[in-house]
This record gives sequence, structure tokens and C-alpha cells, in this order.
Amino acid sequence: MTGRPEALFPLFADLTGLDGIGPKTAQALIGAGIETPGDLLFTLPHSGVDRRRLETIKGVVPPAVATVEVTVGRHIPARAKGRPYRVEVTDAAMTFQLVFFHAREDWLKKQLPQGAKRLISGKVEIFDGVAQIVHPDHMLPPEEAGEIPAYEPVYPLTAGVTQRVMTRAVRDALDRLPDLAEWIDPALKAREGWPDWGDAVRSVHAPERDGDLSPHAPARQRLAYDEIFAHQLTLALARAKARRQKGVVSKCAGRLQAKVLDALPYGPTEAQTRAVGEIMTDMASPFRMNRLLQGDVGSGKTLVAFMALLTAVEAGGQGVMMAPTEILARQHLESLQPLAEAAGVVLEILTGRDKGTERTAKLAALEKGDIAILVGTHAVFQKGVAFADLRLAVIDEQHRFGVAQRMELGAKGRAPDVLVMTATPIPRSLSLAQYGHMDVSILDEKPPGRKPVKTALVSTGRMEEVIDHLRRAIAEGRQAYWVCPLVEESEVMDMTAAEERFKRLRAALGEGVVGLVHGQLPTAEKDAAMARFVEGDTRVLVATTVIEVGVNVPNASIMVIERAESFGLAQLHQLRGRVGRGDAESTCLLVYQAPLSESGRRRLEILRETEDGFRIAEEDLAMRGAGDVIGTAQSGLPRFRIADLERQAGLMAMAQTDARALLGEDVALEGKRGEAARVLLWLMRQDKAIRLISVA
Repeated sequence: MTGRPEALFPLFADLTGLDGIGPKTAQALIGAGIETPGDLLFTLPHSGVDRRRLETIKGVVPPAVATVEVTVGRHIPARAKGRPYRVEVTDAAMTFQLVFFHAREDWLKKQLPQGAKRLISGKVEIFDGVAQIVHPDHMLPPEEAGEIPAYEPVYPLTAGVTQRVMTRAVRDALDRLPDLAEWIDPALKAREGWPDWGDAVRSVHAPERDGDLSPHAPARQRLAYDEIFAHQLTLALARAKARRQKGVVSKCAGRLQAKVLDALPYGPTEAQTRAVGEIMTDMASPFRMNRLLQGDVGSGKTLVAFMALLTAVEAGGQGVMMAPTEILARQHLESLQPLAEAAGVVLEILTGRDKGTERTAKLAALEKGDIAILVGTHAVFQKGVAFADLRLAVIDEQHRFGVAQRMELGAKGRAPDVLVMTATPIPRSLSLAQYGHMDVSILDEKPPGRKPVKTALVSTGRMEEVIDHLRRAIAEGRQAYWVCPLVEESEVMDMTAAEERFKRLRAALGEGVVGLVHGQLPTAEKDAAMARFVEGDTRVLVATTVIEVGVNVPNASIMVIERAESFGLAQLHQLRGRVGRGDAESTCLLVYQAPLSESGRRRLEILRETEDGFRIAEEDLAMRGAGDVIGTAQSGLPRFRIADLERQAGLMAMAQTDARALLGEDVALEGKRGEAARVLLWLMRQDKAIRLISVA
């Protein structure tokens, strides 16, 4: 199949071919993202109006929609300009008025001749003690009653498009619906009780009650599943292609790993052992590894990554660990140095700071293979950086590195294995949507020795008590972070807030005790301020959220987050994870401004209740929605028309299993169901997937 299947042509035709849609309306729809009859059919009604026939409006509690047959009475023309035109009508039990503003009398007399019967539908209201319907939605002779559905779907509208136009166009598009072969696994479809595709499309546009509009209604679930399945099929094809990429076999007996484990004060968690096993299996295969290591703050990802690097070294190759900033690269170096010494392997760092002869010497040692493991920033991408035999690249914090940079790194070796680490727990449904093309290892246990962080809520009225608490902690030799509020998404405003807080704390706690970092500082100054805090020269670090990712200062045991209600749940959890890394009891003070909104209070209470990042992420998803949780723009998260990731999360895992199983049986999608799945990919505009099949 080289081009779009002919069966789909009607769904990708011009909008202007549809009933009631001229060039102007078509432009308005295209502006709203509806470009074809198919897009129109995937624009589902968001609510409905009950237009079942009543005998009389007598029992109706206004304001409410009613549909009733009436006899038309006298016309009462507008008494003055701008006043309404009224028509008296009588149903089976009472007389009321139809009201029209700016109406043409001759048109109304033609539509509503005195003595005629008419079926009227619209919103009943009371004005000056009289029941009325202003501008009825429908006025039809009784023999045309079939035009009004008992339950009328209401579509999301855009300027220049009315409900009537949408309804007519959808009806016409439904008449062009092709008959398509089934792409869903028959056993799954039967188990879920889902209708056929064509029946599902017709059904979602003809709801009969409010329940039919729910994301859990079978027809809606089926169409949401189609969308998610097409997306997961694309990711599964990308994964299958990546898995067919030849890699280098890196097998080892685990000698170096054993030396490191012997040197550690406690053993790894079960989750760490499981993740290391999954990674070693991947590295020993002849195909290239593409794995995501997802772990909560403090779950011990670094140890797992180091074990993977040792696998590469023991197998005779080299490894590289990339961090997004120089501070993080140096922290990795410090935490890994003792482990490297225990294993007896050479570990070095390369950042933009390396200049002259020192840099030349490092590059020469790397090319000869004398450096086994390199830690660095994106400086390791630069020209002139060559490895003797790069087997594994570990990338910290996925979202900081673009795909192009990962490709450059991949080009440094003979297709090295790739391990991506992220400390952002992502709910399972989202991680499947975002990382479905990768294999995922999850660390969901905390290693021994990590003390829980005590979390307390404090109102801004008690700020002096908070500062007193800090004063006592500093006197005991402890350190603290003070995170300033997020101000209207503006870094400049954030900076001003941080500078003000810095001055006040310096006045309260003394010169030289308080440091400051914010996004507007030049990198060198930011690094210097961080370094002074890491060394313990400053005791309190006032910061905007730049410290969210990765900073490790074991002596810091207090985290104050000012105006905590202005932060998202995931961000608060990340910030809290900066403390609780040493021996001291740690505290996180969430300082809020009263009164709290309902959702603000809920967020802060969840944090007080739990330190489980995955539970927090699920709550965050439920409260904020998928796009916000990971910032849709840069997340690579698909924009679904029908599927609702929050309320249909279960479909994502189902679709991933199904997509991988289908490709397992029919990698080129040439069987009966495979052919149907290709049609689905064309229907859902998954061009990327179609290209992947054509190269398979």
C-alpha cells in the first residue's frame, strides 16, 4: 500500500462538498482544526439537549428546554424600535409567548400563520410573570417533526458556524462513511463489548441520553481506543525498528559490579537489582538498547546507571554519562568517584571548562581507551571528542536533550546502547504515550538510609517563626533552601521576588550566610553561588526553581517553599526531594497564602500525606490534565481528538500490549488484521508509522 487507501477518500475530501458548507464556513472550520469530513466526524458532541415531546409546558421548571405542539394565536408587533415582536401560542393546557428581537414581520407571518399548528422547541423562561420562549431553536409544521431528534447533540462551535450547520454537515459526512475491515483484536473487542467502527461513529453522533456522552460509553471508548491504538502502533513500529538496529554485544560476568556492591554500606533494593538485570540482558543482545530508567527522587538511579556503565567497561568498551548542566556533571563525578575507585576503573569529567593542554590530554586518553567512563555535559558531543570503543551512553533528564543531540552521541560509537534516566515520575498512561517507543525500567522503592522528609503547612502569617526556625538550624550547623514563589510565569518578576527575599533573610540571619541563584544570573555566577552552598560557605540558598533538578547537598535538611500553592504538585515533589539526602532529620515547610483554593489545599495535603512520586503524579494528572502535567508543547505528547488520557488511562496500556502483540505476529502488517491496521494508520494520519512500515 503506497498511498492512502481509496476507501478513505470521502473522509479526506473537501469540506465544501458537504451539505450547507460554503467556502466561508469551510474557512471557519479549518481555522478550528477541522479540515476534512473525517475531522468533522471526530469532532464529537460535548453535551445534548432533551427535546422529547411534551403535551404542555405547564409543569416545566424554567429555565429549561421544552418541545411542544402549539396552535398559533395573535401576532403582537414591536411597539417601538428595539422592542420585541411577540406571537401568542397555545399548547394542550396553556397560552404563552414566542419572542423575537429584530425580526421581520412578513417572515414571521409566513413561518407562523395564525391558526396553524406548529412544533416549537426552545428554552422556556418567565418574564413579567408570563411564560415565553425567546427565538425558538425549532419551529416546524407537525409533519416535519422528524427533523427534531428526541435528544439533540450539541457540538463545540467556532465563530461563524452554528449548531444547525454542524448537524447538517455531520449528517452528510455520516452518509459517506466507508465500510472498513476490523483492526481491533476480536477477543478484546468482544470482551469490552465495543461496537464495529462504523456503528460507533454513527452512535456517537446520535446520543439518546447524557450517559452516551461519557468517555466510558462503549462507542466513545471504542473510538478513543482506535486513536490510542494508532498512536501506540506508531511507537511500537519505531521500537521494532530501533530493536532491529544492530548494536554491539556487551556481556560480562559482573566482576566489577561485585566489587562496587562489596564497598557499599548496604545492598541494592529489589527494584535496583531488577533494573540492572533488565539492562544487562539488553546490552548482551546483538540489538541496540533503547531503555528509559524512571525513578522517583532518591530511588538510586545513579547506582543502576553506574552498574550499566561497568557492564560496558568489563565487556571491553567505554561508557559516557551525560548531564544537562555542569553542576550536575560535577555531582555525578563526586558520587561516582568512590564507586569507580572500588571497581578500579578510570573515571574522568569533560565540560566546557576544560581548556588547553588539560583538555588535549583528556581527549588523547579517551581516544586510546585509557578513560573507561566519561562524565560530561553536551561538551562530549563536540568535534574532536573520540572514543576508542563507546558501548553505552547514559543520558540524565531526557527532556533537556533533543533527539538530534542523542543522534550525534550515537554516532560517536558503533551504535552504542542508550539508557535515559528521568527523575520525574510520570503516570503510567502518560509514560506509555510519551515513551512507548522505549523499554522502561521503574525504580519504585527507596534505598535504605533515605530518611522520610517531614512536611508541614505554614501560613505566610507565621513567616517570623519560619525565620526563627532557620536561625536555630543554622546555629546547629545545618543548611537550608528557600525557594521563592512563581510570579506570573515571568522570570524577571521571579528574580525580583528572589532578590527581595534574599535581602530580608540576609538582614535577619547575617552577612555571608545567605546565597542567591535565579534564572537571570549568568551561568558562571550561578555555578559559583551553587558551589559556595555545596561547600557549606553559605548556609541558606535563596532560589527560584533552578534548583529543581538534581542538586545534591547532603547537609541541606530544610526546604522552605514560599507561596507553595503557586507550584504544581510534581514541581513541589521535585523540590522537596532536594532534602533528606543526609543523616539529619529533614523538613519541608510549605508556606502558603490564606485563603487557599480547594485545589490548592488538595495539592498541599497530598504532599503532606505521601512521598510516593508515582502516586503524586497520578493525583497531579487527575487534577490538572495531561497537557499540563508534562507541558504538551515540548513533551511530544500526542494531541488526541477523542481520547481523554485522564479518564481513559487504562486504554493506553491495553493498546500498547495489543500493538506490540500484533507486530510480534505480523511485523510488516501484511496479514488480514495488519492490512486493516494500515488503514487505521492512514485514517489517523500517522504518516510516520506508514513510513516506518515502508522501510520495514
